Parts: sequence; structure tokens; C-alpha cells
Amino acid sequence: MVDLMYLDVKILDLKRLHIDRPLTLIGMEDEVDRLVAAWRRERPDLDVEPLEVLSRVSRLARHLDRARRLAFSEHGLEPWEFDVLTSLRRAGAPYQLSPGQLLTQTLVTSGTMTNRIDRLAKKGLVERLPDPSDRRGVLVRLTPEGRDRADQSLAGLLAQERAILAQLSTAQRGDLAGLLRQLTAPFDNIPG
Repeated sequence: MVDLMYLDVKILDLKRLHIDRPLTLIGMEDEVDRLVAAWRRERPDLDVEPLEVLSRVSRLARHLDRARRLAFSEHGLEPWEFDVLTSLRRAGAPYQLSPGQLLTQTLVTSGTMTNRIDRLAKKGLVERLPDPSDRRGVLVRLTPEGRDRADQSLAGLLAQERAILAQLSTAQRGDLAGLLRQLTAPFDNIPG
């Protein structure tokens, strides 16, 4: 075991301590630690380890949802409006997609998408155009106002998300993204 000395503080190799549960950083106990401790006390027969990760993911998702709603509301958008507008914005100039392509990107039904396109068109954020490659089809195009709102709300969202991740280093954010990708990638291939 290699011991490092820095300012008279001994740093131990924690992997060699063989403890049953991860150490919580001093002053960093959170609500999930208390929840897990309570379940370990009340139901020692259960392996509650998944709660240590997934309860934190769930709590973080709620905080992220609040941050997203705040970022969007500052630009007069609902989360679903942001999803449609940014799908069109990501498509690149001329910022248009078919309703079917929007369905694929936003994971809603065709009836829901029709309603959303109607509502965004009434607000002047998108417009419907005939599809030159399909006489029966239409394309949905972002208007200049829709593009501005998409850009502004994206900048607001990124500021909110940066604040949430601020306590992690660049390397930690990369590690976390990789681990979360391992968990989410299998769901990307599940139909429906």
C-alpha cells in the first residue's frame, strides 16, 4: 500500500480498506444516504445498493426538470415546445423536417405532433410548407422567431446545466457521462 503525505495529512488507499459500503465525503451526506441507511436498518435482508445510484439519478432528474422549466419559461416556452423547436434547429438550414421525422425525435404520437405543430404555428414559431418531394406531404420549418427562441432557450438551458455540474471536474463529468451512457444506451434500441 502506497501512503502519500501532503501537509501532514495521510491519504490512504481506500480500495484496500474492504468496507461494506462506500464512504460518504465529510459534510457530503445527502438525503439518499439517510434513505439507504434507514432501509438497511429496517430491512437488512434486502440489498439496497441500487438505491444509492438510481435514487440519486431520480432526484437529479427532478432538479434538472425544474432547471429546464425555468430556462424555457424565461423565453416563453414549454418543454415540449423546446423539444420541437430544437429538433428543427439541429436539422440545420433550412431548419425543416417532416412531421414523421419530428415524431422520431420527440417520441410522441402523430396526433400529439399534429397538435403541437398547430400550436407552434399559431405562435409564429414554425410554418407548414408543401413537401416538394411528396405532393401529399408537408414540411415543418422553423421561423426566424422560432430559431431565436430555440437559440436563446438552449443558451439558458446550458447555463442551468453548467450550474448543476459545476462541482464536478471536467474529468469527472466525462466519467459520469460514460457511466450514464452505459445505462441508457440499451434503452435507445427498445421500440416504443
